[in-house]
Amino acid sequence: MSAIQMSNSISSESPLSILVLRGMIGGTLMGLANLVPGISGGTMLLAAGVYPLFINGIAEVTTGRFRRPSLVVLGAVVLSAGFAILLLAGSVKSLVVDHRWVMYSLFIGLTLGGVPLVWNMVGKATRGTWVGVGMGFLTMVFLAYVQQVGFGTSGGGGEAAGIIMLFVAGIAGASAMILPGISGGYLLLVLGQYVIILSAIGRFKEALQASDFSTVLNIGLYVILPVGLGVLIGIVGVSNLLRILLKRFEKTTLGVLLGLLIGATVGLWPFQHGVQPEIGDVIKGQIVTHETLINFEPEDYLTAFFQPTFGHVGGVLGLIIIGFFGTVAVARIGNPSKG
Repeated sequence: MSAIQMSNSISSESPLSILVLRGMIGGTLMGLANLVPGISGGTMLLAAGVYPLFINGIAEVTTGRFRRPSLVVLGAVVLSAGFAILLLAGSVKSLVVDHRWVMYSLFIGLTLGGVPLVWNMVGKATRGTWVGVGMGFLTMVFLAYVQQVGFGTSGGGGEAAGIIMLFVAGIAGASAMILPGISGGYLLLVLGQYVIILSAIGRFKEALQASDFSTVLNIGLYVILPVGLGVLIGIVGVSNLLRILLKRFEKTTLGVLLGLLIGATVGLWPFQHGVQPEIGDVIKGQIVTHETLINFEPEDYLTAFFQPTFGHVGGVLGLIIIGFFGTVAVARIGNPSKG
């Protein structure tokens, strides 16, 4: 897997205390990244210097090999990421709902900041690379269209369909954790599950604090369990698949990765805001009526485009630049030789 054997990898012979510390740093950054549509959990693990060992550790564990360094890194990353998500999900959700154009602008910059990282992994591009770029880009354009028409957040299907979408979202989000430059949070956003999952995590935390075990059980069974199963399958499946694809079709695979990354910005058009629902709208599988109107929170609202002012345009450009250099800087922390 030469494309991801970066100079910032940690040797499996490093002291366990160092592996734990770096794993905790990488896991915390990874958890935060997967709350933010636009920045990649894989990139954060690269920055912390634990990405190659994390990927290899997953492959080893799923094939029955249990080496202490791999288990230490996997445990530190997973636990730290879980705590970061649990503690900060509510705050990040509120920022996205209340300041959408600001956050989306920042997300675009964070996303584009991953392009140099993946391009450095590509090296000399081939025809297969450019075919992969096209495939990845068109995939993200399709996902942006899916987001716009409301797939996953509107339409019929009821509770069973919602659980299936949460399962799919778990697979998609976990898959993106493994891929440097690809944002798990963004894939959740275009699948219409981003705010739903973050809201559920926030309610779960509040229920735990209030000892409301009925709500804890309900959210655990109908949200956390399907998402968790999807995450498990996504991490195990994609980490092993990625090793195979990068070994056999490295240039094309990295091209797809690059196309996904560039195309991700299509669905993050910043000049949009939530619109209060009207009678007859379909939100989260429900038709809005006079009786149900009061049940919808701002995070449930559909979005619509608005006409930006010069201030909006200037702010968007500035935030994109900040986000871009933020991701570039983080990527170089773990690989200073490229600075």
